[in-house]
Amino acid sequence: MFGNITDVPGIKVGHSENKEGITGCTALLVEHGAVCGVDVRGSAPGTRETDALDPINEIDRVHGICLSGGSAFGLDAATGVMQFLEEQGIGVDAGVAKIPIVPSAVLFDLFIGDPQARPTALMGYEAAKAAQVGPFPNGNIGAGYGATVGKLAGPDFAMKGGLGSASYTGKDGLVAGAIVAVNAVGDIKDPATREILAGARDAQSGQWLDCCTYLEQHAQSEALAGTNTTIGVVAVNAKLTKAEAKKIAQLTQNALARTIYPVHTMLDGDTIFVLGTGDQCYALDYLGHLATKVMEEAILAGIKAAEKLADVESYTSIQNRST
Repeated sequence: MFGNITDVPGIKVGHSENKEGITGCTALLVEHGAVCGVDVRGSAPGTRETDALDPINEIDRVHGICLSGGSAFGLDAATGVMQFLEEQGIGVDAGVAKIPIVPSAVLFDLFIGDPQARPTALMGYEAAKAAQVGPFPNGNIGAGYGATVGKLAGPDFAMKGGLGSASYTGKDGLVAGAIVAVNAVGDIKDPATREILAGARDAQSGQWLDCCTYLEQHAQSEALAGTNTTIGVVAVNAKLTKAEAKKIAQLTQNALARTIYPVHTMLDGDTIFVLGTGDQCYALDYLGHLATKVMEEAILAGIKAAEKLADVESYTSIQNRST
């Protein structure tokens, strides 16, 4: 077991970064196809192909998912993932072509890098080409490379976010995995202690501003709309319908509510995809519970592994200074 989403049979993951521009993307490949659902809870999303995942619509399997930085510009990365899959002969057989179905969600990471640097189709292709089953680091990687959190009082108080992944082995052979890029407007807290791990912080005093307290005191935010979001994927080796996958995606949003304060705001575009790769049925509430559990772990893993970048402090840089 690798402790990440590739522990779920049928899932491969690859990453690509522009380290000078401070942005990146992550490709999940499901070469044999998987049932997929989505829940978009934030009010400033950037997405592609999510309408196709509605249970009333025809397409019932996807072949990949792309998570990307670059704001709406970063949706181009999914084109590269599609290109790679098409070259492998993977996709919906439309007679004259095989069309890979690759839903995508993006986050805004233009604050700390070059705002003209965005994930391109080439970067998406490179991420897909690199996709494999196996270990990969958390933190400053892929779609989380330029991620930041704690921006409710403005970007000057932000800390580094990141990409995290985790897996969990359940009953009767069930494996659940999650991957998430944490770029929230709010603070990230340990759900067990409510301690802030990363968020709005006064660099001079080293004190937490506490985004919820700030909002109560000022009755408004200094963050800009569309500049924050948490985007992620849960996969289970279970047999799902599209409606069941969508319901599990809704339940998984509870993980964000347990770790991000505030969450699902008008300034976030929080989006969760759920993939079902197996042929064994499990109780829906059991799947939803494990999906939420593993997503919590992935969020915390991404934050705790993030490293200081472009003078933006991180959980690790603060911990290292205090020891």
